[in-house]
Amino acid sequence: MNVVIQCASKKDPAAGSLYAADGRPVMFVADPGRAPSDSAVCYARPDDASDDGRSWRRRLAEYNEAGDNPFGLLPAYRLYEHCAYTALAERFGRRNLFILSAGWGLIQASFLTPHYDITFSASADDWKRRRKDDCYEDFCMLPDVGEPVVFVGGKDYQPLFSKLTSHLRASKIVFFNSARIPVMSEGFEAVRYSTRTRTNWHYECAQDLAAGIRLVPDGAR
Repeated sequence: MNVVIQCASKKDPAAGSLYAADGRPVMFVADPGRAPSDSAVCYARPDDASDDGRSWRRRLAEYNEAGDNPFGLLPAYRLYEHCAYTALAERFGRRNLFILSAGWGLIQASFLTPHYDITFSASADDWKRRRKDDCYEDFCMLPDVGEPVVFVGGKDYQPLFSKLTSHLRASKIVFFNSARIPVMSEGFEAVRYSTRTRTNWHYECAQDLAAGIRLVPDGAR
């Protein structure tokens, strides 16, 4: 089974960055034009052209392919501070864990990822918030091998998960905690996660999965 969990705003303060040609660290945000003025930082979108003409996304992919890590980037499952990410990696293995990132798309747990500040949350500052119609060349690193996929994340992240995995032959289970059952396309099945927790309930769900608690009903595919 492959497990996908949404990204988080709180990241390890020791997380590394990519760098612009002038030596400034790059902070990836949804809208650089609205970001607070800071001459020490280079604001950019993941798909903006970098100094050499390649997109930052392409440079990040090639950085991962190079096999070394001079900028000290963290693997995705360690980039986020909450312990749920590490717990899932330990339970299911890094090869079977994926992060749904508002900045980068669907990335494998071991993918070296720079610090960024992009989210779907409606409560976030404008310069951090990715809108549904924004154009991103999202990664989709989840292989189409027919293994069941479980998604743990809030309703703001469900559309991106559906978009990036709709082509997969595997059955897809989407945990939810909203009052209404989300409308799912063919190949997706919504399963309610029962908890009194309302904010960041998906961490509790993830930790239950990591603990081996069966959350998918017998009748679910």
